[in-house]
Amino acid sequence: MREVNAVVLENARIAEDIYSLTFACGEQIPVRAGQFCMVGIHGYPLRRPIAVCKAEGERITVCYRLKGKGTRTLAETYKPGEALSVLLPLGNGFRLGNEKKIAVVGGGVGVFPLVAAIREFAPERKVFAYMGFRNRAAVCMEYEMRRGERLVLCTDDGSAGKHATSVQAFMEDVEEIEPDAVLACGPVPMLRALKSATAGRNFPVYVSLEERMGCGIGACLVCVCNKKDGSRARVCKDGPVFEIGEVEL
Repeated sequence: MREVNAVVLENARIAEDIYSLTFACGEQIPVRAGQFCMVGIHGYPLRRPIAVCKAEGERITVCYRLKGKGTRTLAETYKPGEALSVLLPLGNGFRLGNEKKIAVVGGGVGVFPLVAAIREFAPERKVFAYMGFRNRAAVCMEYEMRRGERLVLCTDDGSAGKHATSVQAFMEDVEEIEPDAVLACGPVPMLRALKSATAGRNFPVYVSLEERMGCGIGACLVCVCNKKDGSRARVCKDGPVFEIGEVEL
């Protein structure tokens, strides 16, 4: 992890309340799929945790949703050429062994770290993507998600793709694709549904948890989660990726 004085290259709206921010670090910084960064915003003491979507040489792309004053300031103030303070790479990303067929299941802003997973793993493995959005206006990064073997888009209202959740769509295909592992990120209800649906299956499920964070380096304990063995883990430092049976959802 290091603090980088980056330069904004692009900060543009790509879907309903969703922005894509690309910045140059001045040097290549290796980032694994599932890792994140902490972005500093002028006027706010705490940085914002945002998953990395793409790492291409010295260029890093993250996507974020407008949720409050901080992210709105980020969207409205940081134009190309602006200086940006970033801590990265943070957390433990998705680690795979010899698995050849991977399913990625995402919902909401949880699709963005999975875009990085598709980019990292699709060249050498078969990747089947199941991505859920609220509606057609929220759909974005579709061209990146099509790098794998299959993409199934789902919307809550049926306005684009399949009228289903990403978990439902994945489970409809699970017998056909027979994945060796599943990577997932999304809201807790989605992860709970995935955990229940895949219980007893003979493949591991790795989830990237979304939690509020203060420091991003394990010092403040804001993002602590409970583990099944009774211990507690820091999502920023010990995660954000865990085996689904390892943590309480």
